[in-house]
Amino acid sequence: MHRLDTGGSVKRSAPCIAVLGTGSDVGKSVLVAGLCRYFADLGVRVAPFKAQNMSNNSGVTPEGLEMGRAQIVQAEAARIAPHADMNPILLKPTSEIGAQVVVLGEAIANSSAKTYHTMKEGLFQVASEALERLRSRYDLVILEGAGSCAEVNLMATDIVNFRMAAYADAPVLLVGDIHRGGIFAQLIGTLACIGPAERERVTGFIINRFRGDPELFADGVQWIEAQTGKKVYGVVPWFSHFDIEAEDSVVIEKPKPAVPSSAADHRIGVIRLPHISNFTDFDPLKRIPGIELQYVEQPMKLDGFRALILPGSKNTRADIAWLQRTGWAGRLIEYGTSGGHLLGICGGYQMLGRVVADPEGLEGSPGESTGLGLLPVHTVLQAPKVTTRTEFRWGDAEGLGYEIHMGQTMHESAGRPLLAIRSRNGVICDDVDGCTAFEGRVMGTYLHGFFDMPAVTARWLSSIGLGALAAEAVHGPAGRDRAYDLLSEHLQAHLDLDAIRRLVEDACPSCS
Repeated sequence: MHRLDTGGSVKRSAPCIAVLGTGSDVGKSVLVAGLCRYFADLGVRVAPFKAQNMSNNSGVTPEGLEMGRAQIVQAEAARIAPHADMNPILLKPTSEIGAQVVVLGEAIANSSAKTYHTMKEGLFQVASEALERLRSRYDLVILEGAGSCAEVNLMATDIVNFRMAAYADAPVLLVGDIHRGGIFAQLIGTLACIGPAERERVTGFIINRFRGDPELFADGVQWIEAQTGKKVYGVVPWFSHFDIEAEDSVVIEKPKPAVPSSAADHRIGVIRLPHISNFTDFDPLKRIPGIELQYVEQPMKLDGFRALILPGSKNTRADIAWLQRTGWAGRLIEYGTSGGHLLGICGGYQMLGRVVADPEGLEGSPGESTGLGLLPVHTVLQAPKVTTRTEFRWGDAEGLGYEIHMGQTMHESAGRPLLAIRSRNGVICDDVDGCTAFEGRVMGTYLHGFFDMPAVTARWLSSIGLGALAAEAVHGPAGRDRAYDLLSEHLQAHLDLDAIRRLVEDACPSCS
């Protein structure tokens, strides 16, 4: 594909590769991140792109715009700053049938699934224009699909899988997850469900998450290639020696029941809210030797936990109702008032307060909900949405996080701020955030990415009596960067990356 530059001469647009999947959570996001790091290390200016993402796990760009966390991870892997063009459409579910629609980094509407389908043609144009801007700035763009690329009832209105791959004239790598079983049916069945043009665009397959010796699957590879006439680019083993942030909360669905004991002195619990958002806030804690981070869903005795965290929520009032309905509310209040350590992040911070009011019905029916009452604050949900990259200080510990919220939280007379805010979106300010009570044992903040800076993590761990563990950890940006290197090495060991590179090298001289 070609375009006209500002001088009127014809200039080649960057080529694209598309990574599509046989289903959700087959590893597309992680594979794109690994390919981004691989090509970046070759000296290729590479960028990720996902036309439409559905996730409550989001982040903020340097410009103060919101985008999917997975594309931020992929941009980090590519060694570039994230930009809203990399995820021009983000759907943030607020209920089983509704979502907030974020376009080019800004929330534009709350929509039902049915209404959203009427918007998709216009949004495809928005996404196409965003892709073209990326193609004008980079040497290579790696597209990620969404869910299964063979949902026959949705293909007519698809704007993220084969239609976008065709628009970009991108060769398709089809990813299947062998760990969940049925890999032959996943791959062959996908080809059977799509049309001839789409089958022609699929150049081959990546078989992901293999446990055991990949050599034992050699006959399976031969069968797939004989049946389809397409190449298997590799069998990627399951990895456990590094972690990459997951795209969506499907990875923490139905957590195993926790079994606290007096010996579980280093256990930290995260309440698995129905509308949990930004659960990757807590990934740095998982990387600290000696800490057991556990997501908990069913109410239980809490005396076996050193600390509990209430995470962000895309529907705060609905999740408060869930806490009350399930009995969690009473247990958390008892835990917080009887010596336990509680931390609330964003929506979790709002829940720890006394009231959350939604007079305009931004997250559902207008009204207000009684919170847990552990912090002397109250919240009013209101537009516009706050999306900032925020520098803060907690005592002598400096941090960089991000804010994404529709609420304003006000202190009551006894409220004591937690953090000093130094800047938002690069603008110096003198502000405060959060609240603390019960001699510092209960605290809340709007800051996502709270644990990204080791100094902040160390201070929090010290506050709950685990400060000695923090010195052993490498996490935050440095830890993620090392993980991207290890991911790239993992793919180089198990994929035919030379063959993948050849898919675009004629149009991308720096890829050759």
